[in-house]
Amino acid sequence: MIGRKTAKLFEASARLGGVLARSRPELEEGLSAYGAHVGTAFQLIDDVLDYSGDAAAIGKSLGDDLAEGKPTLPLIHVLRTGSPAQVALVRRVIVEGGREDFVAVLEAIRACGSLEYARCAALRESRAAAAAIGALPASVYKDSLLELASFSVTRSS
Repeated sequence: MIGRKTAKLFEASARLGGVLARSRPELEEGLSAYGAHVGTAFQLIDDVLDYSGDAAAIGKSLGDDLAEGKPTLPLIHVLRTGSPAQVALVRRVIVEGGREDFVAVLEAIRACGSLEYARCAALRESRAAAAAIGALPASVYKDSLLELASFSVTRSS
């Protein structure tokens, strides 16, 4: 889901910069990969914030993804590593949606270390983004892209 939504938008945006600058194909591909990785990292942190953020800061209610039955990485991690009761709870909530079991799901997510798991996945994506633009010459623009990759995993809103 992430790859077809947020990551694809970031990928296209980053590639467009290379196209408009008439960059060499390898730089355009690097920018494209950078965008896909930053978009993935950004979305993974968005998924973490849905269970741990400040609702006022993130601009949405905690548990919105859960209410919509979206199987985000923290939930998928519980499905892979949780106890049978935790797995059954998360599976049911994904199918039914709603916020009624938010507290119980949050307890399962915390017990399984799923937020940290998702943060680590986002960090790997951020590092891959930085590596993807390694061929870009040093400049304030490259520095800004590297800062954006870092921000994608350290943001709190």
